[in-house]
Amino acid sequence: MPLRQAATAAGLITGYFADTWFGDPRRGHPVAGFGTVAAALEQRWWADSKSRGAAYAGACAGAVAGLGLAAQVATRRRPFARFALTAAATWVVLGGRGLAAEGREMARLLESGEVPAARERLGHLCARDATGLDAAELSRAATESIAENTSDAVVAPLLWGAVAGIPGLLGYRAVNTLDAMVGYRSPRHRNFGWFAARTDDLVNLVPSRAGALLATAVAPLAGGRSRTAWRTWRRDGSAHPSPNAGQVEAAFAGALGIRLGGTNSYHGETERRGTLGDGRPPGPADLRRAVRLSRVVGAAALVVAVAGVFGVRAR
Repeated sequence: MPLRQAATAAGLITGYFADTWFGDPRRGHPVAGFGTVAAALEQRWWADSKSRGAAYAGACAGAVAGLGLAAQVATRRRPFARFALTAAATWVVLGGRGLAAEGREMARLLESGEVPAARERLGHLCARDATGLDAAELSRAATESIAENTSDAVVAPLLWGAVAGIPGLLGYRAVNTLDAMVGYRSPRHRNFGWFAARTDDLVNLVPSRAGALLATAVAPLAGGRSRTAWRTWRRDGSAHPSPNAGQVEAAFAGALGIRLGGTNSYHGETERRGTLGDGRPPGPADLRRAVRLSRVVGAAALVVAVAGVFGVRAR
């Protein structure tokens, strides 16, 4: 077993469990720091231009991936340093514990009838306009966000870490963060954020489908059915306007026996999404089940990622 591959695999495992036990770093989170720097650069760089937006996204994500590559090269013959840096990078880029905590808190607020508080809390999970949403719509929004972010915040970083090591972990998180910052189709970012949004779509093409497949496989562990998850995923995954979010949302809907999708509002623009699943609309109890499914999918993704580290080496 080559030491570098063993160090990378051990780093992914350690970082995953650091996120599981401790969650995000409470002070000086590197992702937050990156967002602050990227926001400052946007103020200087912005223009209503796709080319300027591409240069901006390339510079921001490229700088972060470049730092990861430098760390990867510097630890080629230092397996313990490779392990430590991979573990730290994995811990920083994963968001499984935080995602689960937000899902459980949303469920608690909805179960307690605290709808106004739940509307305010929804912003911790997604950018959807929560004004006027009732308890049922809040449950749906939170469940959809849990499903989508299981791929974005857990499955995708682990798989990119398996394939490309430290630069894969850091570069993926940079791209995903830029998409969250400038990728929405607001008037300001329709052109400037186009490249960031399309790049995020590209780097998530495989992870989102891997996440859907894992959700299908482990559905019974969350009280669901793999057969229903598979059928719903294959039938409804492409009904969503996003090439990736619909894949894992459809799989979650089928696994949990619920119905997702509908009309959403983002930054003043209304978006009609397809229907995912045949079941009932989700409630707070289903949101808790979605959190449980998310955690199991994350653990399964870790197994796949570790196996992938050695698979890449074998090829």
